[in-house]
Amino acid sequence: MDKIRLEPVLVVEGKYDAAKLSELVDGLIITTEGFSVFTSEEKQQLIVELGRRRGLLVLTDSDAAGFRIRRFINDIAQDISVKNIYIPGIAGKEKRKARPGKEGLLGVEGMNIDLLRRLLIQADQPLVQSKTGERITYADLFEMGISGTAGAADRRRMLLQKAGLPVRLSKKALLEVLNSLYSKEEFESFLQKESSITDSFVNNAVSAQKDEKVEK
Repeated sequence: MDKIRLEPVLVVEGKYDAAKLSELVDGLIITTEGFSVFTSEEKQQLIVELGRRRGLLVLTDSDAAGFRIRRFINDIAQDISVKNIYIPGIAGKEKRKARPGKEGLLGVEGMNIDLLRRLLIQADQPLVQSKTGERITYADLFEMGISGTAGAADRRRMLLQKAGLPVRLSKKALLEVLNSLYSKEEFESFLQKESSITDSFVNNAVSAQKDEKVEK
């Protein structure tokens, strides 16, 4: 199996994640050693310095701890090219563990190798790229009932699960990910294929129209 050549530095949480990804990646992989990066100035400086030279790809678990580490890396990497890679929230445990983690979700090391390959190939693109078609905006998320409306949290969770993304993705991160994957037209096409989500959005739109008429 050919390895994926990555120019940016790949930042992961632990040694087991790095071992798994080393099967796929021809490039530099750095571990945060879990929360140790929070107090290790040496590790922080290494990540920042390498990030300035090569850019960063951040790939952490989909649980709360993984998102906390991801936020920290993004915070210290100001003015550096950073691209976030997200794994889906899948229930389970890694083979080496006696019991699942606190949230019962598979980490990076437990992901299917083909899924990781797809995510890495997708990430192995220019950190700034222009997609053809109209971009998705916050206003679009509102109109689709994903943000700022009654039941938006449930619809957003449904969308994230269908799209294979972690359910705790913030609105800002969701918009960033969606625009890296789809144009507005492509995203609308995706929603049409996912009837359960589309039906929920239609019901939300009908409800919004009724509310608008009542206000008038």
